[in-house]
Amino acid sequence: MSQLLVKSVAKRAIAGGYFRRYLATATGTRVLTPTFGVPAAASGVQVERFSVVLVGWKRMMSTAAEPTSSPPPSTEKAKKSSELPMEKVERGDMVVSSYWGISRPKIKREDGTEWPWNCFMPWETYAADLSIDLHKHHAPKTFMDKVAYRTVKLLRIPTDLFFKRRYGCRAMMLETVAAVPGMVGGMLLHLRSLRKFQQSGGWIKALLEEAENERMHLMTMVELVKPKWYERLLVLTVQGVFFNGFFAVYLISPKLAHRIVGYLEEEAIHSYTEYLKDIESGAIENVAAPAIAIDYWRLPKDATLKDVITVIRADEAHHRDVNHFASDIHYQGKELREAPAPVGYH
Repeated sequence: MSQLLVKSVAKRAIAGGYFRRYLATATGTRVLTPTFGVPAAASGVQVERFSVVLVGWKRMMSTAAEPTSSPPPSTEKAKKSSELPMEKVERGDMVVSSYWGISRPKIKREDGTEWPWNCFMPWETYAADLSIDLHKHHAPKTFMDKVAYRTVKLLRIPTDLFFKRRYGCRAMMLETVAAVPGMVGGMLLHLRSLRKFQQSGGWIKALLEEAENERMHLMTMVELVKPKWYERLLVLTVQGVFFNGFFAVYLISPKLAHRIVGYLEEEAIHSYTEYLKDIESGAIENVAAPAIAIDYWRLPKDATLKDVITVIRADEAHHRDVNHFASDIHYQGKELREAPAPVGYH
């Protein structure tokens, strides 16, 4: 009985010491409270450990009610990082880019105004060569040439039936197809160059330039003609079929592939010539040229649709010459890299 009494008194004394230590910790004082049978220093250490647990428990339970005055540095840094803008922020003459510190310098036109386009830069613009011969035609002589020529003529039949004289929609559809061959040819030459450790003679760049030029034709036509939903669906179908078909043809016979493109460009010249006839006759309104076309071809500010179609037709004539030239190189038993590519030749 006496042993139980002693244990009870000892527990109360220890509890009392812990409680006084907790109060002392909360008020900022340091008290070493002895307990029964334990030296003062050891008892103080035990009390201090227990008080730390109590204080931590108190803070944990009161976090929601009593927010901390200042968050940890790591939390503060993470919060600021998450609030950084993903896009570039302009502040006067300074452009600040989030995260990577990479920013595009301010680009201006020749007249000092700010360059508004991200899809192409001023040094990629040019004045179209309108002096090119639009009537040149490669007469099909060999069997492969005749296959290419007849293939293109067959492809024109459904196009004529579907679009008739809606040359705006026709041109838009034409450009979605015309931008494919240059990309396919450039890609395959690129892979060949990697496999064989050979230079391309500049033909990779020339063909990719052609693809980009045709894509800019499309971006211009989209500004002029708003495609309907079924025309967009037709684009998906035609592009899927044409890309895979042309890819296979280029793998089998690059000279046939380039000859087909040469004849496709001849048809494009014809289509744009008919487009111009309708503009001149008044059947199609000669509206103002889109801003993207004015900057890309360095047209005058008062340029019209007629001016845009004229420069696009000149581009198509250049593509015609480039692809017939590429096919001729293959017909001579050479590779494209053995002849200098017409880089910068729109």
